[in-house]
Amino acid sequence: MKKLINKISVETIHYAILLQAGIAMAGSLFFSEVMALPPCVLCWYQRIAMYPIVILTTIGIIRNDRKTYISVLALAIPGLLISIYHNLLYWKILPESVAPCTLGISCTTKFFEWFGFITIPFMALMAFTIITILGLISLKKNTYEKS
Repeated sequence: MKKLINKISVETIHYAILLQAGIAMAGSLFFSEVMALPPCVLCWYQRIAMYPIVILTTIGIIRNDRKTYISVLALAIPGLLISIYHNLLYWKILPESVAPCTLGISCTTKFFEWFGFITIPFMALMAFTIITILGLISLKKNTYEKS
């Protein structure tokens, strides 16, 4: 695994981040605008973290900025934490009484479940996890290449 990571360039990692964030953004827009599924409060917060990643990564790729990971991680880590919290509510590990969704749609509303476990909150969790891991790999590669 370490050899594979060493062979991947920072630019390739940034394209992978852009691809993952773009898919997540398109998916969230599809669910809300095409399928007319209303997002809960936590979904809005996750969107606030995800959408700028697409813009910032695109700008980083255009400018050939090897430090794009800084802004990516600054958004992905809080998004990941919100997503973990959202899934803990959704899986009923945390009681619904601690959910911030008091008005509008509940944070635990189940719109669909593919294969018995793939839900909208789970997809967000996977997207933020992948982006965070890629951002940390980019950080590691940039740190290693400097020394």
